[in-house]
Amino acid sequence: MGSEHHLAEPKRMEMDEHIQGILWTEKEIADRVAELGSDISKDFQDCSPPLVIIGVATGAFLFLADIVRKITLPVMVDFIKVSSYGSGMESNGSPQICNDVKIDIKDKHVIVIEDIVDTGHTLSCLISHLEEKGASSVSVCTLLDKPARRTVVMKIHRGKFYRGFECPDNFVVGYGMDYAELYRNLPYIGILKPEIYE
Repeated sequence: MGSEHHLAEPKRMEMDEHIQGILWTEKEIADRVAELGSDISKDFQDCSPPLVIIGVATGAFLFLADIVRKITLPVMVDFIKVSSYGSGMESNGSPQICNDVKIDIKDKHVIVIEDIVDTGHTLSCLISHLEEKGASSVSVCTLLDKPARRTVVMKIHRGKFYRGFECPDNFVVGYGMDYAELYRNLPYIGILKPEIYE
């Protein structure tokens, strides 16, 4: 959820002060990630290995790193980068794949790891793209789901949809998610004060 706005680089204490409120603590996130990893392991235990885990760069990198360690099945890991925000905070609704996956996913079960799903445009684009590459199934595992922002009905034909938490319609940062490439290293997920980005 980055943008091209520039901030003076705040120190950790100052970053904490930029947070209006904490939605999920480090422990709450860890507990939920463990549950998701367990669910995925059970759901795919009878599928042909390896499972392909594809992280959506850059916001999902911490979530991906944590969840793959909770999956007890053989996995392959790759990243894909999609541009959908342009220079602002609002998705422009026209996602473009900047860096594609390197792994051959033909006839493999794929799980896309996202930090947050809001409008649904990016994921719809990704699902279609990965299906066209011949994936046996494409599932989605998002840490946060923001249904209040949904403008596209995501069609997951041959996969599952996992979500960590339902997110209110606020601008959130932390645990990999950013504003102007900052705040990713906060261990919790919090609401950024509007005066920081307005």
